[in-house]
Amino acid sequence: MEVMNQSQLRSDNQLLVITHLSQLLTYITGFGGLMVPLIIWLTQKDKVQGMDVHGKAIVNFQLTILLLSILSIPAILLLGLGILALIFIGIVAFVLPIVNAIKVNNGEAPSYFMTIRFIN
Repeated sequence: MEVMNQSQLRSDNQLLVITHLSQLLTYITGFGGLMVPLIIWLTQKDKVQGMDVHGKAIVNFQLTILLLSILSIPAILLLGLGILALIFIGIVAFVLPIVNAIKVNNGEAPSYFMTIRFIN
């Protein structure tokens, strides 16, 4: 594996923005919100400056959303609290990619709150 200097990486904020916004494919395909950013991250992390940090944040966020959604389903039987959790998860999963895409466009770091760090 060839080690590249930071100076050899190209700066591509538009690809980072597209990577964040591709999470919204979950609302269209049901699973694209995890697969597309994962593929972009794995193919571009050694070529685009900042892609490794953003890709890890996106994948960790999507895995956290998936885990919380699965845990909320049995909670539906417990006084319907799972329905409220699923509504909250749906809103957060829609808003945070848009907010972080705007942050990336302004040159700021991504911030997904309450995210479990599956990948460091």
